[in-house]
This record gives sequence, structure tokens and C-alpha cells, in this order.
Amino acid sequence: MAFGARILKTGMAVTLALYLSVLFNFASPVGAAIAAIFAMQPSIYRSWRYFLDQIQTSTMGAVIALLGGMLLSNEPIAVGLVCILVIMISMKMNRADTIGLTLVTVISVMEASGQWQFALTRFLLTLTGILSAFIINIAVFPPKPRKQYIQQIENVFTSLSLLLRTAVSHEMKESVFRDEKNSLEGSIKALADKYALFEEEQKQLRRAKYSQTRQMVVYKNLLNSLQKGYQVLEAIDRHYFQAERTERTDELFDRHLEQLIKYHEYILLKFEDKLKPGANDSELLADDNDRFLEAAIHGYDPEKSGQLRLSVVAAAIYDYGYQLDRLDRVADQINRMNTDEKDTAGMNE
Repeated sequence: MAFGARILKTGMAVTLALYLSVLFNFASPVGAAIAAIFAMQPSIYRSWRYFLDQIQTSTMGAVIALLGGMLLSNEPIAVGLVCILVIMISMKMNRADTIGLTLVTVISVMEASGQWQFALTRFLLTLTGILSAFIINIAVFPPKPRKQYIQQIENVFTSLSLLLRTAVSHEMKESVFRDEKNSLEGSIKALADKYALFEEEQKQLRRAKYSQTRQMVVYKNLLNSLQKGYQVLEAIDRHYFQAERTERTDELFDRHLEQLIKYHEYILLKFEDKLKPGANDSELLADDNDRFLEAAIHGYDPEKSGQLRLSVVAAAIYDYGYQLDRLDRVADQINRMNTDEKDTAGMNE
């Protein structure tokens, strides 16, 4: 596991929580440290959301644990029953992500057999830990998920292009190919999780700006293109080498994959605004994609075994090309809008 900002910030949040607990003379500062660990989130929005949600569930848990301790004492069966009740209520409140820390509060309060002073101290410890994580998350290397997303897109594409270029030619060692493919799968899943984070934040905005909505469309299409590329790898791995093929078939598939990778790279350069005005190598790709699928269909030979499996691979490649065509149109539209906005700003000056 690579050392990253979140690891560092978690350690700093624990340290701050412990110092604050000593400063406020809390008897057991460990609770604040535990709360700080749970509260460290991948974005500032999620930190704030977690802070609000945890206050609700911790208050509810502390009150129920206080009543449970007073009425049922701190017998193990009583603690277990109260935990079940708190979990059910938290699920009903749609606060599943806060259950862990809430249960820590419940068990600690019930251990004191319903003493309200201890319940209050426990609640303040939890609050101290959450606040510590929130402060550190904002003050130290504040998350920049959108910038990180674009960097991850570029890194994932580099891995994808290498695997696609060597998939049909079978040049890479099988063990290396498997490791790289598994790593790529994990990276794409991480991208999908990050996109889900953006989507979650977008839904919370009552009136999202048009530029933010436009940005989400770009992010989604960038992610979809990588996912379609990975699906090609999956199809090749499962079906391509199990079918009887000719050198002409290998050349057809390999050549078109090379063309799609270059096209994908070209589109990413468009988004980064690194191309000269008027540069366009992509006008005929949709036709080439159609011709590839037609050639793959016409190459079907019932005399050879596993020919239908080649059609699965051809369909995945065609779908990848179709998604790239959509991504290209999004890039053109974004570039036109950016140009229009610059022209409008220049006229207003």
C-alpha cells in the first residue's frame, strides 16, 4: 500500500484528538482517537456530511444506551440487545456509515451502567475526534478529487493502451499480463468510486452551475471509455485465443485495436487542449469501426471451432470504438463552448 496524504492526515487527526482530549481533561482520550480514525473522509463534503450524520446517531445512541444502562444494567445480553436496536434505528435513518462509531459510544456508555455524566463525556469525546479529523482534512493537503481524477484517467489510459496493444499479439508474458490487468481493474474501480463521489456532491446542490453539470458529463464519458476498453481486454482473455484463427484475423483485430488506442489518445489530447487548431484525424473512425465489424462478421467460418467467440470480441471492440466516437463529440462540444466563452469574455473587456 502506497503512503499517501490520507494516511498522513489520519495520523495527524489522531494526534490532534489526543492532544485536545488532554487539554479538556477527558479521562479516556482513546475514544476521541477512534472517532478521528472513523471520521477521516476522502472529500471535504463527505467530512462535513459525516460530521452532521454522526452527531445525530451518536446522540441517539448515547440516549438509548443511557436508558438501557439505567433499566437493564450492563449485562452482556443487555448490551447486545441495545446494539441491535441502535443498528436498526441507524439503518432506518439511512446512516449505515455511522454505525461503527455509534456502537463504540453505546458500549462505552452502557459500561458505566447509565451514568449521564459519563454519557456526556463519551459524546464530547466523539465530537472532539470528528472535529479533529474535519480540521485536519481541510487544513492539511485538502482533497482535490477533480484534479486527482484527471491524473488517474491519464495513468489508467497508459496501462490500458499497453495491454490492448499487446493483447492480440500475445507479446507480453502471461503472468505479467494478468498482474497488469488486475491492477488496471482496481484502478478503474477506484475511478468509478471517485466519480460516484462527484455525483453524490452534485445531487446535494440545489442549483448546480451549468459548468459543473458539463464537467460531470465529461467525467462520465472519460470513465465509460476506459471501462469499454477494459471490457475488450476481458473479451480477448476469455474468448479470443480459444477460437481457431488465421493470420489475417489476427492482423484485422490487432490493426483496429491499434487504431482505437491512437484515437483514444488523440481525444485525451483534445481535452487537454494540446492539439493545433484544425487538427483532425478522427473523421473516418466511425466508418472504419463499421467496416471492422463487417469484416469480422464476413470472416466467420463455420468449419473452424470457436468462431462465434470471435464475434463476442469483435462486438466488444466495436462498442469501445462507438464510445470513443461519443467521447470525441463531447470533446468537440466542450472545446467550442470554451472558445465561445473566451471570445465573449474578450468582447466584454
